[in-house]
Amino acid sequence: MEETKQGLMLAEQKAKELFHAVEARGLIVAGKSEAALCDEIVQMAKEDFSIDNHWSKKIVRTGINTLQPFIANPPDLIIQENDILFLDFHPIFEGWEADLGRTYVLGNDPLKRKLKEDVEAAWQEANAWYFKQRNLTGAEYFNYVTDLTKRYGYEFGNAIAGHIVGRFPHEQPDDPNDLCLDVHPDNHKDILQLDKHGNKRHWILELHFVDRANNTGAFFEQLLTAE
Repeated sequence: MEETKQGLMLAEQKAKELFHAVEARGLIVAGKSEAALCDEIVQMAKEDFSIDNHWSKKIVRTGINTLQPFIANPPDLIIQENDILFLDFHPIFEGWEADLGRTYVLGNDPLKRKLKEDVEAAWQEANAWYFKQRNLTGAEYFNYVTDLTKRYGYEFGNAIAGHIVGRFPHEQPDDPNDLCLDVHPDNHKDILQLDKHGNKRHWILELHFVDRANNTGAFFEQLLTAE
């Protein structure tokens, strides 16, 4: 396995272990604010997983805030009984970037549980489809993902459906307005191309499903991988 992929997968595994610990230790409970849960996760990441830095903003969103796109900064909410929430964290482990998103449901609301299961199933479907392509622009992949979201009966909730990761800080375009490193509807460049140094790029796929009729959203994000 190439060094970059190995490093990224190690960082992602640490992020998965962190999220598992959050759930196993019962940190996701009604009556706690999004900000308080976020602070607890950051502290646990540092003390128990040797994660000192995060390369992008840390997100905990619950209730109606799960409708909000990544760029938004909605007011802090309190987690409610039978709520839905998601985490989106970007830890750096041994110099490698992770980007992990997961959805959690408190209680047994069937619509919320279905939403969570659907976004996870759709991610696996989009991941498998990606590895069957020989040429693929960011726009083509974004359009595939948004069509997939509609097939599942939801609205896609974000401006992009993914981006590259790598060693921190990851590659940036020469032109800051160039969208070539995002799964974006205006990126018409082949995202399967090698970088300018001849190295394979590694991509994050992020799915944000929105059920606007029920004011709920779900999120699932991780590294695209055939293994």
